Amino acid sequence: MRTVFWDSAEKCVKLIDQTKLPDSFELLCCKSVEDLAEAIKRLSVRGAPALEATGAYGVALACFEREFSDVNEMKEYVKRKAEILASTRPTAVNLFYGIDRVIKAISQCEDIESVRKVALNEAERIAEEDIERNKLIGKFGAKLLRDGDVVLTYCNTGRLATVDWGTALGVVRSAVEEGKSIKVIACETRPLNQGSRLTCWELMQDGIDVTLITDSMAGYVMRKKKVDCVIVGADRIVRDAVFNKIGTYTIAVLAKEHGIPFYVAAPTTTFDWNRCESEVIVEERSKDELIYCNVKCMKTLIAPKNVKVYNPAFDSTPLSYVSALITEKGVIQPPYDENVPKVLKP
Repeated sequence: MRTVFWDSAEKCVKLIDQTKLPDSFELLCCKSVEDLAEAIKRLSVRGAPALEATGAYGVALACFEREFSDVNEMKEYVKRKAEILASTRPTAVNLFYGIDRVIKAISQCEDIESVRKVALNEAERIAEEDIERNKLIGKFGAKLLRDGDVVLTYCNTGRLATVDWGTALGVVRSAVEEGKSIKVIACETRPLNQGSRLTCWELMQDGIDVTLITDSMAGYVMRKKKVDCVIVGADRIVRDAVFNKIGTYTIAVLAKEHGIPFYVAAPTTTFDWNRCESEVIVEERSKDELIYCNVKCMKTLIAPKNVKVYNPAFDSTPLSYVSALITEKGVIQPPYDENVPKVLKP
């Protein structure tokens, strides 16, 4: 099943509610842009590629929310709703790409039904392309893995972070599909445990060998030579850094110290090559994520309630720590300032 998809019968965006995993598998039906925006903000859907498709479906959803007197009124309404979607997560560039692409697709439509048809078709195309890109990322990345390798990964980069298949976990899946024996060490990924809740759940569903560790164990398992390479995803790749889940930079520094390859797997839509690290807004999230054991019910305090909290959702890893970038167009090796523009070129 896809992580996010359009339900034509109910005219809504449906998605796997990732806040419920691994306790229960539930689908969330978003019948308004506001519902979808809230789902994005509370991380019911997350992961840069998945957000690209979600943003696209959100624009299509706006077209079906109500009746319109004319096409110009409709387009203005859709643009306002698109701004709501764009405001939900400031760091992941793919979200903006999906939204902008559908807005551009409907700009030349001259009647209401054409807008609806084109918006939905474009959103579906974006979702299909995401799956195709992930399969190619997996194909190219699998060549970097040897039979018997142990891969350390961080956060969740599987089908739950995409429409299907995955980026970093897609590389693992592709290697296993080729017949290689690959084991995974998954960091828990505090504070919301996307590694323990989501990555472990996904890999166990697929029958792929996975071992869970705390984030603070990463250096220990590397020093004990239990890791052959690190593969992570990305929320934005700029000229001098990779933005990914907070804690990624620490893993990269540890990998370099221990001589372990550190790979980043991401589609080219994650690249924002016209910007550098200092120009990117890093999302800061609620203090509740750090002071409560279960944010949803807020019952168990694990820190004093009035403690000061700093909770950025992402950090930036200098490209000098990255051994290679795995994309749907191939594996990009350093020097990145020379080789990335060659790949991104239309």
